[in-house]
Amino acid sequence: MKKQQRYTPEFRAEAVKLVSEQGLSQETAAKRLAIPKGTVANWVAASKASTGPSAPGARSAAELAAENARLRKDLAEARMERDILKKRRRTLPGSRCPVRVHEAMATPFSRQNNEPGVTCIA
Repeated sequence: MKKQQRYTPEFRAEAVKLVSEQGLSQETAAKRLAIPKGTVANWVAASKASTGPSAPGARSAAELAAENARLRKDLAEARMERDILKKRRRTLPGSRCPVRVHEAMATPFSRQNNEPGVTCIA
């Protein structure tokens, strides 16, 4: 009984590439690689029917779609943050002084500007 030969994915991809890209017949490619013609035929048929990556390191359409969705979400979030930062500063009702959070906590302020000692933070 003959032991079944195992081939690496890279070897299979190269065999398929000989047939599909270089235009060799399956029989010629099989002779060059010293493997059975039926094996090459199976690999070529599987590569045509498969939706997965055909070359090592290539990504499937589903993986690319998932990455695209993630990147769109990240971009939308970054745009929202940018738009928030671009909006002008708000002021207290009835006051002409802009409120800056980091300075407002350190400096007392009131809703009315007529108190002595209270100035606007500019």
